[in-house]
Amino acid sequence: MVDKNGADGDTVKLLKECDSGIKMGISAIDDVIDDVKNSDFRNLLHDSKTQHEKLKDEILVLLNEHNDEGKNPNPMAKGMSWMKTNMKMAVDGTDSTVADLITDGCNMGVKSLSRYLNQYKSADEKSRDITGRLVQIEDRLATDVRQFL
Repeated sequence: MVDKNGADGDTVKLLKECDSGIKMGISAIDDVIDDVKNSDFRNLLHDSKTQHEKLKDEILVLLNEHNDEGKNPNPMAKGMSWMKTNMKMAVDGTDSTVADLITDGCNMGVKSLSRYLNQYKSADEKSRDITGRLVQIEDRLATDVRQFL
């Protein structure tokens, strides 16, 4: 029996937040990648999406071990992100706009994941490691897209 309030509970909660964040990140990349004109930028986004997907698979294995299905992004947050992206792209559909949107998304992801790491202190080392790697992926992407701002 999994203790939903102790270490196992924190582990599952942290993994679910990572799962949700990764889904949001992949969706955000999918929303803009076809609009990117610079091939280096497009490749950067594609590579980051691949890294997100690999980490998502690791998370799903761990969630399955805890008999949990994961978590989808908040529909309101996802809808607002989609609207913001489409409105900004309609006004100025340049690579610079895409870089700005990706940077904002990465920064929000790093902030949220850092908060969850602090909130779910009893989470196991595997889930904390995955969260740390996700933070690094997001941080690296935000840094790498600066050249396209």
